Amino acid sequence: MKRILLLLILSVCLLPLWSQETVTPVKPLSARIDALIEHKLPVGSNVAISVYDLTAGKPLYGYQADKLSRPASTMKLLTTITALSRPEADEPFRTEVWYQGTIERDTLQGDMYVIGGYDPEFDEEALDSLVATVARFPFSVIKGKVYGDVSMKDSLYWGSGWLWDDTPYSFQPYLSPLMLNKGVVKVTATPGERGDSARLECTPASSYYTLTNKTQSRTPSAGRFRVSRDWLVNGNNITVTGNVDARRAGTVNIFSSQDFFMHTFMERLQARGIRCIPAAEAEVSYLFGEFRQDSLSVRMASYETSVQDVVKQIMKESDNLNAEAMLCRLGVQSSGKKRVSAEDGLSAIRMLIKEMGYNPNRYNLADGCGLSNYNYISPELLVSFLRYAYSRTDVFRKLYKALPIGGVDGTLEFRMKKGTLSHRNVHAKTGSFTAINCLAGYLKARNGHEIAFAIMNQNALSGREARAFQDAVCDEVIR
Repeated sequence: MKRILLLLILSVCLLPLWSQETVTPVKPLSARIDALIEHKLPVGSNVAISVYDLTAGKPLYGYQADKLSRPASTMKLLTTITALSRPEADEPFRTEVWYQGTIERDTLQGDMYVIGGYDPEFDEEALDSLVATVARFPFSVIKGKVYGDVSMKDSLYWGSGWLWDDTPYSFQPYLSPLMLNKGVVKVTATPGERGDSARLECTPASSYYTLTNKTQSRTPSAGRFRVSRDWLVNGNNITVTGNVDARRAGTVNIFSSQDFFMHTFMERLQARGIRCIPAAEAEVSYLFGEFRQDSLSVRMASYETSVQDVVKQIMKESDNLNAEAMLCRLGVQSSGKKRVSAEDGLSAIRMLIKEMGYNPNRYNLADGCGLSNYNYISPELLVSFLRYAYSRTDVFRKLYKALPIGGVDGTLEFRMKKGTLSHRNVHAKTGSFTAINCLAGYLKARNGHEIAFAIMNQNALSGREARAFQDAVCDEVIR
């Protein structure tokens, strides 16, 4: 009995000690992220972070939040949010065909205009749809000129600060208000017998480019499969080389986008039985000129792409062309001018920065997609744009549904795997090129709060390590 009483007394006395040993206090969020910066940040690199609780309406964490950094593709958030905040935000991207003149006895006595509206999603199917609509008109001869109208934008086909040797990669297309298949040709190779050339198929099909097949089927010594062209001389001879041991595909951009569009448009018209008799002084089947509507103008065809489709590609796939198209359209809408430059769109972004209470002169904006090395913004500014979008239901709904979801789709499909706190709880835009890796967007914390955040890693040559750091930060914010 005495022994039992002694044990009871000891257990009561030692209970507080046991409790202290078994319950580990949770460190504050700031301490947990500080520890990640100290131990998990890639060696030799730096980072700037801003985290804001949208539900509580207060900052949660900041580390060099006002530090200027290169945003890479998180620049697309500024472009898209500004564009979606416009009153005309839902106006679709539109490509039109008009004629000026009269139709007499199977002949169009006059000129035809293809008017570019900078639709970045205009593909081969869209082109065939446009041509089919034109072909339904009662003529098979055009006795006049066919113009491509690219007057919406200036003639600069690359953004400021883009790298010259990023051509002929498909992520750097030649920009124009008339785009076909993003100005890119896809080459698909199917192997034959060992040592034989592979069978090549190109889309969109067009005589605008030529093809040289130097592939070898099932021959490892032929080297890796590669698709390129004679880009140093602005040529469009596509050369395909290397071993094809299974079905392979590659892409290459084409010089120039507007000529690629118009050449293929004219080719498809001819396939529909429509001939063009150009004026005596014209040696080519099409020219470029600005359409000016008059009493003899008739709209023949129109093809539209919704803004949401364009935004989805910008966010999910980090599409550079789509972002530049959005920037150009933003310039048209905000300036009221017909012909604009990238600067007109950037001016609209700067105006929104000023409305948010920041000095736009503190930042440098060079393009709409983030390819430029001249862009410099901060995590604090990115989060302010995310907060602004969150405050506008019409903007937030379109943006949020387009953002990549952690471990599910888009550029986050292979990150934040199942079993991590970030899986399905992070909706964010990625941004990366050499030594730059950024992540900005929204996440849902365990307490149900909606959070806006921006993480901008700089000088990190290991993208894998930078991404692992960002994912760990998101886990800690959710926790």
